[in-house]
Amino acid sequence: MATPFATPRARALGFGLRTCREARNLGVRQLARKIGVHAQELSNWEYGKRIPKVEQVALLLGFLVVEPGERARLLELARTAREPSWLEQSMPGRKLGAYVDYEREASELFGWEPALLPGLFQTPAYARIALAGFGVVGDELEKLVALREARRSLLRGPRPTPFRAVVGEAALRPEFIERPVMVDQLRFLLQLSRRPNISLQVFRGSPRFHAGLCGPFVILDFPQLPPIVFLEQFRASAYLYAEDQVADYRSAAKNLAALAMSEQDSCAFIGEVIAELGGSDG
Repeated sequence: MATPFATPRARALGFGLRTCREARNLGVRQLARKIGVHAQELSNWEYGKRIPKVEQVALLLGFLVVEPGERARLLELARTAREPSWLEQSMPGRKLGAYVDYEREASELFGWEPALLPGLFQTPAYARIALAGFGVVGDELEKLVALREARRSLLRGPRPTPFRAVVGEAALRPEFIERPVMVDQLRFLLQLSRRPNISLQVFRGSPRFHAGLCGPFVILDFPQLPPIVFLEQFRASAYLYAEDQVADYRSAAKNLAALAMSEQDSCAFIGEVIAELGGSDG
């Protein structure tokens, strides 16, 4: 049986190994020599293209003197790296370590959000209220708000990541967000929509069944690796990898985009919502 290529767990393991190496200020060639493997082999581990043996991971982590909690996490990923999909126990917005790495490495993103705006589109004030609703408080709250701000650098710069987003009308009219905050948030949304790498469509509903009724999802494409579908739910997150699963979500994304308003009409509609809330889109 062929070894699975770049599964979600294998990539998460690779991200973790690379972080540990960089924390010790070691280059790939340096570390490879010290643990007795070829530099290309170590590089393949870090990108999830090859899966190291558990014993090799233990040796590497021992040499890098990785703290016990992270060591246990990475060894567990090494043991399960061949599994095609991954269910991770987490709370919304809290445990996004692997996802943030996937997002940073992606060449293109598609997101469907029926009730909340995508994290990369959220202003600090909106993000603070949304995260607090999930029980995040204090220093952890401010840390996660700052992380969302830092993540948005993907959408800027000389080679920004393309992001196609379809959001439900409910995401533009949340009752839990104060009007002034939401007006600022929607104005910011309009600013983002003008970027050439961002496609934003509003979905106002459909009289027939559609896959978006089953919840939000993100499709992440990569330059030389298979795509991954990310599902974030209340108590767990799932990463799907199987070719047929990804194909089904691509079909759902295409259907949602076809049912949603055009980009131009979506921007006009957001302007109308801003006016309803007592603001202006200027």
